[in-house]
Amino acid sequence: MIGAMPLHPQTATILATLEQLGAPAIESQEASVARAGFAAMAMPSNEIVHEVRDLDADGVRVRLYRPNDRRDLGVLVYGGGWVVGDLESHDDVCRKLANQMGHAVVSVDYRLAPEHPFPAPLTDSVNALRWVHANAATLGIDPQRIAVGGDSAGGNLAAVVAQLQPVPLRHQMLIYPVTDARRGSQSYRDNANGYRLTAAAMKWFCDHYLSGEHGSEADPRVSPLCADDAILSTTPPALVITAEYDPLRDEGEDYARRLIDNGVPCTLTRYYGQIHGFFSMSALCDDGGQAIAQAAFAVKQAFERQ
Repeated sequence: MIGAMPLHPQTATILATLEQLGAPAIESQEASVARAGFAAMAMPSNEIVHEVRDLDADGVRVRLYRPNDRRDLGVLVYGGGWVVGDLESHDDVCRKLANQMGHAVVSVDYRLAPEHPFPAPLTDSVNALRWVHANAATLGIDPQRIAVGGDSAGGNLAAVVAQLQPVPLRHQMLIYPVTDARRGSQSYRDNANGYRLTAAAMKWFCDHYLSGEHGSEADPRVSPLCADDAILSTTPPALVITAEYDPLRDEGEDYARRLIDNGVPCTLTRYYGQIHGFFSMSALCDDGGQAIAQAAFAVKQAFERQ
C-alpha cells in the first residue's frame, strides 16, 4: 500500500488487537455466524439521549432517537450493512449524531442478505423513509427537513434512496459508501488485505447481497456510481467521508466528484491514516469522533437552510 500517511496510532492498536483475537476471516463464515461475531464486538453506548424508542414502520423495525422534546425536528434516516449489523451495532453512532445535530435520527433495521437479498434491503429503506414522512406529525418531525445517511452498505442504500427520492430530501450523508459493486478500483488493489475490510470480504458481501439474482453489479440500484448524470443532478446536497486505507475509498471519492460535476453541492473529506469502520469506533479512535461531529454539523446546516 502506497499511502500519504501511516496508519493512525490508535487505529494501528485496534488492528493489532483484532489480530490477536484471531477471528476467522468473514468470507470464511456463514452469515449468521458473522453476525453473531459482529454483535459480540459491539460496546454498549454511554451517550444519553432525551428519548429512544423502537417502532414499527409498516413492518420495518426502526429506532427513533430524539435529542429534545421539540415537535419540529429535522430527521436523519440512517442505516448500516447489507449482511451484518442491526439497531444495536449502530446505536452509539445514532445517539451521538442525534445529540450533536440537535435533531432526530431514525435507524432502520432492514432485512439482511443472504436470507433477504437485493432488493429487499432497499425496499425496506424506501418504505421506512416513506413511513417517517407520512408520520412526521406523530413523530414530532418536520416533513420538509429529512435527510438520509449511512455507512458502508448503509451509505450505498442512502445514495440509491437519494437518487430515487421517494420523499423530498435535504441532504445525503455518505460514510465510506459502496458505490461500485464491480470492485475494480485502485484502492481495492492497494488495500486488499490487512486493514480490517478486505477485498475478499467485499466480494462476500456483494455476492450475498446479489444472491437473489434480481440485480447486477452494474445496476444503478446496486452501484449508484453507474447512474446517469441526469439522475445524479437531481440528488440532494451531500457529505462524503472516505478513509485512506479502505478498499471503498476510490469509489466513494469518484461518486463525490460526479455529484460535484453534476452541480450537486458536495463536501468530500478523506480521513488519512484511517480504515473502513473508523466512524463507528469513536470510543477508541479520535478521528471517529471528529467524523461524527463533521457529519452532524453538515446535517444541521442542511436543516437550517431556507
